[in-house]
Amino acid sequence: MTAALDTRSAPVIVAPRRTAIGTAGRGFAAHTVDALAAPVLAEVARTVAASGLAIDDVVLGNCMGPGGDVARIAALRAGLGASVPGVTVDRQCGSGLDAVMQAAARVKAGDGELLIAGGAESASTAPHRSWPLSGERYSRAPFAPAGFSDPEMGPAADRLAAVLGISRERQDGWAARSHARAAAAQSSGVFDGEIVDVDGISRDDRPRASMDLARLARFAPAFPLVGEPAEGDPTGSRGAAGTAGSRGAAGTVTAGNSCGFSDGAAAMAVTTARVARELALPSLRVLTTAVAGSDPALPGLGAAPAARLALARAGLAPSELGFVEITEAFAAQLLAVSDELGLDESVISADGGAIALGHPWGASGAVLLVRLAARMFAADDDRPGLAACSIGGGQGIAMIVERAS
Repeated sequence: MTAALDTRSAPVIVAPRRTAIGTAGRGFAAHTVDALAAPVLAEVARTVAASGLAIDDVVLGNCMGPGGDVARIAALRAGLGASVPGVTVDRQCGSGLDAVMQAAARVKAGDGELLIAGGAESASTAPHRSWPLSGERYSRAPFAPAGFSDPEMGPAADRLAAVLGISRERQDGWAARSHARAAAAQSSGVFDGEIVDVDGISRDDRPRASMDLARLARFAPAFPLVGEPAEGDPTGSRGAAGTAGSRGAAGTVTAGNSCGFSDGAAAMAVTTARVARELALPSLRVLTTAVAGSDPALPGLGAAPAARLALARAGLAPSELGFVEITEAFAAQLLAVSDELGLDESVISADGGAIALGHPWGASGAVLLVRLAARMFAADDDRPGLAACSIGGGQGIAMIVERAS
């Protein structure tokens, strides 16, 4: 139980904020990744300025940007001053959560008293890349080297659903739930306090109350069902339709029960309990964190071993969690992780998740914490919360927090 943990030096999260999440190519189409991150960093810094403390560092996750140090560029753009450094983290779609984890570890170790951490991604402005010798363009770097399965995430989610028997109907049901809850939360102002306006945009673009089961049923499968790699192709599928395995069978993953390519940023201050008390801000205490490796062929399951390890470190059973946020990259992946951990689905993404809101890759882990904080601060419930991501290439990351004040 959490009472067995020594929480005296545990770092805390305060002032969690995010941008609206925009569908790629729409409202934020012309915003570079640092232009998305800077307003959120500035708002977090403004919120904690009364502490009188210098910001020790800015740690931001990003995985598809132009390269360089996005965190430092965004910090300068936010007006934090030339004395505030920045470092950029890439653990793919777990990057934003890893950035907060790294900031928390530094506060706990006494290597900083006030950091800003989070993530940012602009799918709209991510540069095209190509291999220098062949000139071949690619949309992502490999998740795994030759000799390992390295599927695209969509076909991998389809295969995961097939292996675990997660039906199309169940996936569509989860997607309908995500949209219905996000649309209801949006219309009732639940998201308003966490969103930082960026050039007049302060409303999530994607939630649709009309995305019900009947409408979702009309979506065609996005991929042929891809099985084990064919002989002579140890890397498995890399293209959208797959390059190996069984062909022609209809998969269950659709555009409707998957997330969308998105733009967005999220950040928060990570500090000590003393500073949070002085600021009189609600805070979340970081209890435990964990990362784990898993099968690269089934990357959607990666959050499960990471969450299991974080729970073990906290001395908690899954049934003791009151709040859970897991990246809804695909309904199949979310349901697989929930089944594997034996979670109570009623506590997962209660205001909708990435299927409805969107998945700005490097920011998504930080968005989970913003959403988790908003839910926990608003509830009369002292149970702890879990944020977790499954990551391309077969990794997982998880963090367990509890309300500190």
